[in-house]
Amino acid sequence: MKKLLVLLFTFHFSLLTSSADEGMWTLYNLPNAVYEVMKQENYELPYGALYYGDDAVKNCVVNFGGYCSGVVVSPNGLVFTNHHCGFEAIRSHSTVEHDYMLNGFVANSYEEELPNEKLFVSFMIEQKDITAYLDSLGLNQVIEDKRSQFVDSIENVMLKEIEKQDSTLRVEIKPFYEGNQYFLTTYRDYHDVRLVFALPKSMGKFGGETDNWMWPRQTCDFSVFRIYVDPNTGGPAKYSEKNVPMKPKKWAPVSLQGYVPGSFSMTIGYPGSTSRYLSSYGIKERRDAENEPRYKTREVKQNIMIRHMRADEAVRIKYDSKYAQSSNYWKNSIGMNKCIDSIGLIQQKAAYERKIRQWQDSTGFLKGKLDFDLLERLYAKQFNAVKALTYFYETFGSRSADELTRRAFRAHNGSIVKGDKDKPKKQYIEFKDNSDEWDEATDKEMMAAAMKFYREQVEEKYLPDLYQVVDRDFGGDYQKYINYLFKKSQLMKNGKKIYINKKSFMKDSGVAYGLSLTNTLEMLYEKATAVYDSIAIQERYLCAAKLRMEEDMPNYSDANFTMRLSYGQVGEYLLAGKPSGYYTEASSIVEKMTQGENGVIDYEAEPIMKELLSKKDFGKYTDKTTGKLHLCFLSNNDITGGNSGSPMFNGKGELIGLAFDGNWDSLSSDIFFDKQLARCIGVDIRYVLYMMESWGKADRLLKEINAQ
Repeated sequence: MKKLLVLLFTFHFSLLTSSADEGMWTLYNLPNAVYEVMKQENYELPYGALYYGDDAVKNCVVNFGGYCSGVVVSPNGLVFTNHHCGFEAIRSHSTVEHDYMLNGFVANSYEEELPNEKLFVSFMIEQKDITAYLDSLGLNQVIEDKRSQFVDSIENVMLKEIEKQDSTLRVEIKPFYEGNQYFLTTYRDYHDVRLVFALPKSMGKFGGETDNWMWPRQTCDFSVFRIYVDPNTGGPAKYSEKNVPMKPKKWAPVSLQGYVPGSFSMTIGYPGSTSRYLSSYGIKERRDAENEPRYKTREVKQNIMIRHMRADEAVRIKYDSKYAQSSNYWKNSIGMNKCIDSIGLIQQKAAYERKIRQWQDSTGFLKGKLDFDLLERLYAKQFNAVKALTYFYETFGSRSADELTRRAFRAHNGSIVKGDKDKPKKQYIEFKDNSDEWDEATDKEMMAAAMKFYREQVEEKYLPDLYQVVDRDFGGDYQKYINYLFKKSQLMKNGKKIYINKKSFMKDSGVAYGLSLTNTLEMLYEKATAVYDSIAIQERYLCAAKLRMEEDMPNYSDANFTMRLSYGQVGEYLLAGKPSGYYTEASSIVEKMTQGENGVIDYEAEPIMKELLSKKDFGKYTDKTTGKLHLCFLSNNDITGGNSGSPMFNGKGELIGLAFDGNWDSLSSDIFFDKQLARCIGVDIRYVLYMMESWGKADRLLKEINAQ
């Protein structure tokens, strides 16, 4: 019997080890089996050091702005994140006269650090499983389409209760494991976050779209911010000149000791969204109805945007951030589809589902509930509408739209109505002059091209009736129609009060345009989500079946922008059959900069950058093993969008880098983690500090960080 138990344990442990580096684990309930493997791979801290107590590693990791991750690195509240995470903050302070995007920014004193409206960081205070509590309140008796409302109502009650105890706290309830569990997370938000340091864009985004999602990389992808607090309480406060730098409970010690192949590497951050429990039918929809429409439409817009940006510096400043955001997931969608097909992921998932079906037949688990044939029919029913909706969002949606379209939508959503609510005739909307954020010629051309492309891609029944206006009144000329809207619509008159209950309101061409889009969006959304609840139930059952079938093994939940831990090792992979190398060094960026001098735009950099990185001696930032300045490195940590800026720790909990990208060869990792190919690309912290010292002359910051 004892021998049998040993064999079973060995078999189980080998299974765990085979996928040990996959996983986005919650910290408060990290499985002991996972922790044991971490120790096997040279993690040196005790179990409780991750989550419990003031000195816990989690206490130096932040949610940065609601879209990225970051890490506190000093006793005075300095925060490191990626350059592309700070992109919009840097851009918002830039003008043609003071172009911080182009030239970089260094604050030489606290007084020079720049405040950022709407930017915040959040610290996770506590997390716990409240599934049983929600069940006791009747969650499982609630019909599917009311489920999220039920959870939201409980969240609102809990939020009010915790605010009574401490007004600086907030709570979130989020579903885990496809809604089979729910966790409550408590946060403290800080809203006075100031820009401290940013490299020129040439370095912070070195390689541009040429190198995005690719290896090897040389991008020095970091920026520095500082958290400010109320001088009396030391707690969160709105921006004030009287606020003082934060004194955090925990900050990450920064290490200059480097790494070798096989060194332990751990990321802690806020991965945004993965779908690894998604069915084969869902993956097909992701590939064909979401990714493909996304990259095709974005390419149309980006080609126009970049042409205008290269022709005019003022336009470039306005669109730098928009272009970066758009192009990031344009390329991601292309790469994900390529990986889905190259590894036969849909076929793999289908085979695994057959295995679950056989297990279900033998055990009776969820019999009469989990129905694979029904799931296939449901996805087929919504496919065309989902595809059309993606084209619509990418063409007209608020994040990707021109300024007129944004205003046209807002004119109908009620969010900006002003005036006396008891006097309808006095109610109005108005738009401020935000011309520093967009360019009319650029927007007009993108809008016309995107409208034309949308019509070419979708069925006629999914066309807004505004297309009839284009045909009837403008001879099918989209550019004439767009020019007319910009010229005639009151929506484009900055500061003008537009009374919404006058007859003239609905006669306005821009308002009519917005109504046409709003009606079409409602129709598309209704068709695309008609069976959404039924699909959600089946996907939840499918996840539950997998968890039950593999109940003897640790399983992590899909990412949902809550704090997660990933661990693994520094190391290379086979790239086109050849070793990729596990790091890049200074001579490789100098070589690319030479290409930039010969016309490769994404490799252009200031002469001083080439000079600084051509040195033979990089002092204390030189790697002790290779004798070189390491720029970026690879690990098999498990990351996705939202992990940008995540600290990368060694086994002692010391900062060795910042995660900023994944690799092209595994862009399907959001739905399938390929342990042979999946890699996290991080910027080496020694590269970061070297650039702060050599280019930024930021001695006050380096002293504050006190890297060892």
